[in-house]
Amino acid sequence: MDNITKTLQLVLLGVILVSTVIAVGIEIRVMFLNQSVTLADLLLMFLYLEVMAMVRVFWEQQSISISLPLLIAITALSRFIILQGKSMDPSALLYEAGAILLIAAAIVVLRLRHSEKLGISKRKK
Repeated sequence: MDNITKTLQLVLLGVILVSTVIAVGIEIRVMFLNQSVTLADLLLMFLYLEVMAMVRVFWEQQSISISLPLLIAITALSRFIILQGKSMDPSALLYEAGAILLIAAAIVVLRLRHSEKLGISKRKK
């Protein structure tokens, strides 16, 4: 059973990686055809880059830390705000800004938890 699960994970990782590379190609083609690169386009490229990094880390370590998905979430929310910002009432953006702040705070807490600067000793395994 463990072998089947591991094989399915690796196959799905391959599908995610190939899909991401195809999406990058499509996005580059659209930017080339439009002869324009916007901040939303760049953030989308960063999202693809982070997804590929997450696939690489999972492939190598067979586990993933919470940092990469949080970075992807922050970038996705930033892109959403940029895309929706022109057509939305500014007060409606408070929810998205609050979500970004919560995610950023979570990253800070996770980083500090593993920091030796706070004098927190690491757990012995």
